[in-house]
Amino acid sequence: MAKKSVTIRDVARRAGVSVATASRALNGKQVVNPRTRDRILAVMDELGFRPSPAARRLSLGRTLTVGVVVSFLTRPQAAERLRGVDAVLTDSEFDLVVYNVESVQKRDHYLGSLAHSQRTDGLVVMSLPPPDEAVPALGQTPVPVVFIDVHTPSVAHMPRVVGDDMVGGSLAARHLLGLGHRRIAFIGDALESPFGFTSSRDRELGLTKELAAAGIDIAPEWIGHGAHGRYEARDLARRILLSDPRPTAIFAASDTQALGVVAAARELGLQVPDDLSVIGYDDIEAADYVGLTTIRQQLFESGRRGAEILLAEIDRRSEEPPIAYLTPELVVRATTAPMKEGRG
Repeated sequence: MAKKSVTIRDVARRAGVSVATASRALNGKQVVNPRTRDRILAVMDELGFRPSPAARRLSLGRTLTVGVVVSFLTRPQAAERLRGVDAVLTDSEFDLVVYNVESVQKRDHYLGSLAHSQRTDGLVVMSLPPPDEAVPALGQTPVPVVFIDVHTPSVAHMPRVVGDDMVGGSLAARHLLGLGHRRIAFIGDALESPFGFTSSRDRELGLTKELAAAGIDIAPEWIGHGAHGRYEARDLARRILLSDPRPTAIFAASDTQALGVVAAARELGLQVPDDLSVIGYDDIEAADYVGLTTIRQQLFESGRRGAEILLAEIDRRSEEPPIAYLTPELVVRATTAPMKEGRG
């Protein structure tokens, strides 16, 4: 005969309390006397009571899930941020549900439905600027919404975690200038994006402003924009490196694109960093493995901070939206070096 499962009624009967009191003790409600709560929890351990997830969700009035709407999940940047979110949720009672977005239609569907449904207790929107017309509704949703790596002005009044891509571009420029480079190129994303991404554009702007302050302009033929990917960046870099004169350094808007630049240099018989210095952006895991100099934008930390803000907002909505600022950092490895004499 199968052993009968222990219910909350069995716990209440053994502890000599009402079912409601036993349920409050289970849910950590402070209205229960501490000594009574300890007795109830001891009885739960003694009887081997394990509440069903469905019953616990019902008693709390929550789904005990957190949704993450993320663009291009397979990119290393997204995966590293998700690791940060998961690290926080692992120590909580919330489950993580990921919604991958690779089209504008998917973005509009998820942002228009999830925050207004009863499918989640909170929502993280990662690296995905919402359309301006959707923001007012997102600010009045029954569940909190936290943005990570979204820089559009329309979400300035929302809880968010942001870095500073212009500062990161400036860091890259100062590093290359300090090594003696003056012929500096840039490779980044296409200028027009249906999603309204701003990172590549802002990193390029930080670079060009810093170079302009040093009296240096980037030659138009040394600027390459295209689809985000290693092979696309390789083709852009090959074109730039075949120009005469060619640059002595290239700043790529992501580590993925920087790896494409390194591949193009090697195909053309150029040594990195002796003939060409290369610097990327993000500091993904592969950057450390190949010794890539890069700008660290604290991907894991941004996910962790975003999840912490969301859990706090689920517990109690803030009167003023919390905002966490993360500062980019230069990480010097093996793909940048002082320019050789005679090449200036």
